[in-house]
Amino acid sequence: MGEERGEGEEYNEKKNQQFMEGEAPMKIHKIFGLILVGGWLLLGMNGTSISETVKDNQAVATFAGGCFWCMEGPFDELDGVISTTSGYTGGHTVDPTYEDVSAGGTGHAEAVQVTYDPRKISYRELLAVYWPNTDPTTPNAQFCDHGDQYRPAIFYHNDEQRELAEASKAEIERTKTFSAPVVTEITQATAFYPAEEYHQDFYRKNPIRYKFYRLTCGRDSRLTALWRRRDGVRRIIPAPLAGSSDVGWISVA
Repeated sequence: MGEERGEGEEYNEKKNQQFMEGEAPMKIHKIFGLILVGGWLLLGMNGTSISETVKDNQAVATFAGGCFWCMEGPFDELDGVISTTSGYTGGHTVDPTYEDVSAGGTGHAEAVQVTYDPRKISYRELLAVYWPNTDPTTPNAQFCDHGDQYRPAIFYHNDEQRELAEASKAEIERTKTFSAPVVTEITQATAFYPAEEYHQDFYRKNPIRYKFYRLTCGRDSRLTALWRRRDGVRRIIPAPLAGSSDVGWISVA
């Protein structure tokens, strides 16, 4: 993601050339899915709390899972999610640009900010979507993208979000089928800087490049390896629909 930025045909031409020459770190995009992770999440699927940060029946959640193109889609299709915004957070640079963040040194992570109606969907449900769309075993990378700007992180906005995030992480650690430790960062939310407009809804605006990046970065194969059950119980996981930029569902043993 460290390439020059631009808009329109000139930008697309440069990006396509970089992909062909292997110069651009590959990106991969969005997987739609809501899963149940252990009994803790089962108990919270239909619950909301009046102590979530609510203003005019809205609350905010912020998640980092590598490429922010990948992290809008899983939340966009959920009933109760009002909007998703790609951006930068968790660092020290004020008003960073994409070039600043992708070059490293800003401390920011690519992240997505989810605005939702807590009367319709709970923070627990958002956590249930977040985890299986990330690799929680890599502290400074996600799939083919490397650097602390791609670290997996949950940025909490209040004490209840912190408690729920920490409880969900503990449950993932307890029930995981992979051997590596869960290293996802849980930290207080700070200033969030929306990314440039051409990054917003990229998976919808540029479905061909989105699917190419997604395939070549190996996101789907890694998520399947991490999150499929190995105890004989069939589990629903997200999978791209053939000939479509959307994502459907398949069962795996």
